[in-house]
Amino acid sequence: MTLAPHAPYAADPAHSRGREFAQESGTRGPRSAFQRDRDRIIHSMAFRRLRSKTQVFISPDSDYYRTRLTHSLEVAQIGRVIARLLGLEEDLTEGLCLAHDIGHPPFGHAGEKALSEAMIAAGGYDHNAHGIRVLARLESPYCSHDGLNLTWETLEGMAKHNGPVAAPNWALAEIDAAFPLALGQWPSLEAQVANLADDIAYDNHDIDDGLRSGFLALDDLLTLDFVAERWRAVEQRFPHAEHDRKLRELVRDQIGAMVNDVVAETQARVKGLHSIDEVRGAGGPLAGFSAEMAQHERRLKAFMYEKLYYHPEQQGTAERARAVIASLFAAYRGDPASLPGGWRENLPEQQPQRARHIADVIAGMTDRFAIDEYTRLHGTVPEGLRNV
Repeated sequence: MTLAPHAPYAADPAHSRGREFAQESGTRGPRSAFQRDRDRIIHSMAFRRLRSKTQVFISPDSDYYRTRLTHSLEVAQIGRVIARLLGLEEDLTEGLCLAHDIGHPPFGHAGEKALSEAMIAAGGYDHNAHGIRVLARLESPYCSHDGLNLTWETLEGMAKHNGPVAAPNWALAEIDAAFPLALGQWPSLEAQVANLADDIAYDNHDIDDGLRSGFLALDDLLTLDFVAERWRAVEQRFPHAEHDRKLRELVRDQIGAMVNDVVAETQARVKGLHSIDEVRGAGGPLAGFSAEMAQHERRLKAFMYEKLYYHPEQQGTAERARAVIASLFAAYRGDPASLPGGWRENLPEQQPQRARHIADVIAGMTDRFAIDEYTRLHGTVPEGLRNV
């Protein structure tokens, strides 16, 4: 496939809307604004902590299952390929892919559910908004300002990768008030591509992990026409290959088919566009699957929820993880002296800031640290937090 030249509707680091805080031009290498954003994300402590946060399986004993970190790296590779083929800004796309899960608490969606319930009276909890809060306020390695001081385009893409935000929660609203992100408009194509790359990665890599764990069965997967067609093609090409190798070939083929579909469909949708402002004012997404592929993807996602994410064993483990997070929140709220060092000294006196501070503490934990904290506070190791 021929690579597209840099498209007129791509984001341009030379015409960025800038950063929230003015900064002196440094001497740390001739990098573009979006390259600096990507590097700041990679070098952050929040990004490193993703290595021990749940993707699908909680605290896996095996080294082969994905974590939020390895998932984010895989999303970034898919995102870069799509961006390159569409002539988009690869560094911005990569940075958005790498940062998209930074706001997830320990234990994935089970942890998010627990924090959302605990924070009802304090404005709630949303992992996407919290990711922006982490990078714009909490992760502060610089002497002159809070946060990583990322460009407007990176924060915009994080805020709106699913589309315009009509009712931002408190965390996103605070950032938007300080550094308006045009929440009512559609984001750049780079942000739209990052969102699709996430879908493509977890749709298919979760199949890989699900098959490896035994929670998914190939025979069940083959009830999906999209999967069955590619499995037949793999068997025809590699009739004598080992079964496990053919399964991995299947996953790669599905990713390739989805990537090629997104590229072709998006190229058709953006024909005739000449600026990124036209992308933002389009009134709908321009990057996307074809109608046929979108239907396949919805069926695959529904299958994964039924067979893997809502598997009874997974649900039981998730409920125990939710209880751990709920218990930590209650313990810190009841006895602020029990907060980890460094956090108790800065605990606000008033609500809702006090509850939000406690949520910041817990959301930043890895699975392992949350388990260790529960053990420290309660004198017993939480049971049943292994599902593989």
